[in-house]
This record gives sequence, C-alpha cells and structure tokens, in this order.
Amino acid sequence: MSYHLFEVFGIELEYMLVDTETFKVNPIVDKLLTRKNGTLTSDVENGKIEWSNELVAHVVEMKTNGPTANLEDLDELFAENVSEMNSLLKDLNSRLLPSAAHPLMHPEEEMQLWQHSYSRIYALYNRIFDCRGHGWSNVQSMHINLPFSGDAEFEKLHAAVRILLPIIPALSASSPIFEGRLTGFKDSRMQVYKTNQKEIPEMTGKVIPEQYFTKKDYFQGIFEPINKAIAPHDHEKILDHHFLNSRGAIARFDRGAIEIRVIDIQECPKADVAIAVLIIEALKLLVGEELISLEDQKNWHENDLFEILNAVIIDAEGTGAKNDKYLDIFDLRAGKAVKDIWSKIYAMVKENISEKHQKNIEFILQHGSLATRIIKALGEKPSEAEILKVYRTLSDCLEENRFFSASEIMR
Repeated sequence: MSYHLFEVFGIELEYMLVDTETFKVNPIVDKLLTRKNGTLTSDVENGKIEWSNELVAHVVEMKTNGPTANLEDLDELFAENVSEMNSLLKDLNSRLLPSAAHPLMHPEEEMQLWQHSYSRIYALYNRIFDCRGHGWSNVQSMHINLPFSGDAEFEKLHAAVRILLPIIPALSASSPIFEGRLTGFKDSRMQVYKTNQKEIPEMTGKVIPEQYFTKKDYFQGIFEPINKAIAPHDHEKILDHHFLNSRGAIARFDRGAIEIRVIDIQECPKADVAIAVLIIEALKLLVGEELISLEDQKNWHENDLFEILNAVIIDAEGTGAKNDKYLDIFDLRAGKAVKDIWSKIYAMVKENISEKHQKNIEFILQHGSLATRIIKALGEKPSEAEILKVYRTLSDCLEENRFFSASEIMR
C-alpha cells in the first residue's frame, strides 16, 4: 500500500543486552526471541510492536509492526515492550542497555555475529568490512521511516531531509565514550559511521545523500554505483542495493519511504519519540516551504551539509553555526549555535505538538543532548566505576521510561 507524506510513520529502536553483574555485552538475543516465541525466528510480532535480531548477537531491535499514524502513545508501547524484554532476560542475568554505544566494550574481543537467519548476509558483510569495530558492533540508533508516493512527493521529502540531517545529532547525540574514554565526539557513533564502509565508499558517500530527486536519478546516481562496486565481492548476488545503501538517510523505493539513520538511541522511549516528533514537525515546515523554497533546498550540495554535520558530531547542541547561509534558512543571525536553530524550529511548531511531547522536547532543549548530560555527570577523566554507575542508571531510566539527569549522579 502506498502512503502519502506524513500520513504514517515507522519507528525502529535498537538496544543491547548486557550481563547484569559484569555489565559486559551478552550475545543471547536468540535466547530472548526463543523465550518470547517458543521457537527461534528472526522476527516476533508482539501486537503493535515487532522484535527482531540485528547483525550482532547482543543487539535487539523493536519497531512499529507496520506503519502507524499514532505517535502519541508510542513511547508507552515501546516502554511496555522494554519491560517485557527485561522480564524475560531477568533469570538470564541480563537487561537492556540504552544509549548509542556501550562505554566499556572492546568489539575486537567481544563481538559475535548473529548465527541464524540472514547469517550468510552478515558473514559476507564481515568478510568485506570486518565488523569487529565500534562502527559495526557497538552502535545503537533510532530509525524514522517517512512515506512518499511518487516522484513529486519524493522530491519534496528528500530535499527536506537532506537539509535537516546535519543538525539532527544536536538533539540525539548519546555516544561520548568508547572503551572507557571520552572520545572528543558527543556523537561517536556518527563519527565511526562516516568511515564504517571505507572499503566500498559508494555505500555511504558523504552521509548526506547527493542531489537526486527522482527515482530514476537516484538509481543511476546511487544504486548503480553501489551495485557495480559490490559485484566483485558478492559472487552469490545475495546483497540488495536497498540494504547496501548506508547514507544517513536512504530511499526505500521498495516500500515507498525514506529512512533517517543519523539518530542515536536515547535513554528511554519517551526521549526517542519526543525527538522523532520534533524531527517530523521540522520536516513538515521544510516540505511546506515555510522556511525556504523547494528549489533552494535542492541547491544545497552534500559537501556543504556534510561540513555542518561534521561539526555537530563533535559538540552536538553546543556547536557554533558557522554557515551563515544555513542560519538564514531559519532566519537567525550569525553567531548563533545549533541549539538556537532547534529552539527556533520548536517555537514555530509547538502548537502542533501535544502537551505531553512538548514537555519532553523542552526537557531535551533545556538540559541538552544525552551525551552532554552523560559528560556532565562523569567529568573529564572518569574511572570505570564512575562510568558503570552512570550507565547502570541509564538502564534504570530505560526500564522506568524516564529522562536521565546529571544531577541524580552528582548528588
């Protein structure tokens, strides 16, 4: 079935399983799915939410079971599924961990590929890219799927998504630590995302998709180079170009949607859905040409947008917005920070958002990205014990569907 712009949405959330005592990643997603379903299948329907495996054996995904028009209670639905997963994991001495990266994991030693359905695909990926790095096995994100019908709607949506992508990590950055050290990037997940598939650069490009606004041009400009580049590695022809396209937003013409992938997972579904709601409302502004004309949106080159993204990956909402032309889109003067752009967007769309989501968005805008709050709680050179204390608290936040505040650690 074909859906029109903003008619329905698909939301996907990824979480890792950790051992309750050691806090190490626990590659037992197969046991979790078997406990839920009776037998092991890669997808388990649980009413309005579906559970599934990922590339590595310690990451589980939950997603809307098909497109949904209702974002109002979605965080509560996800929270109920979190509680159910944690209940099933309890006597396996495991629980779910939020945020986009495990702060102490050493992927080279701890990564285990999923060994069941789709294992041939994952094994091929591992052979080509060596999936033992952080960029493959220590990353969790939220994906937002937005529908379009036909080239005219794709053109508007793709143009809008490209404009917004560089500043999304300012809201969502939640990965400031790898292997027990602050990396210098509030969004370390996106930093490694950029070079994750360096062996075949056609797959990720510049993260920001190129200036293609019809299905035909997209196939010629993005899919055909990907297929050509992968061919020498994929002798059995088991990889699909939709699956291989790894830009920060990908066009899924097979299901009439654009999937946004630059969003770190948060500490709880309440935060994830709040961010999704604000992103969707911002895209409506752009699609409606209330900020900038469609033609002017299309004129932005991916290199210029990529430069903005690179800065935001480092300092999230605190990033100084140095591109005056980009600030002009939001009618802001030079010298403003990226957080000011999001505050301006929120002021413009607030009346379209329910009071519940307003409260949650305002918490994030006031207290900063989760990465900022984690860093504030930890200080500059945290010990392993201090890191564990913060991330155990984040697990509690996930279980209780509540925001993380640095002050609860610092008391």
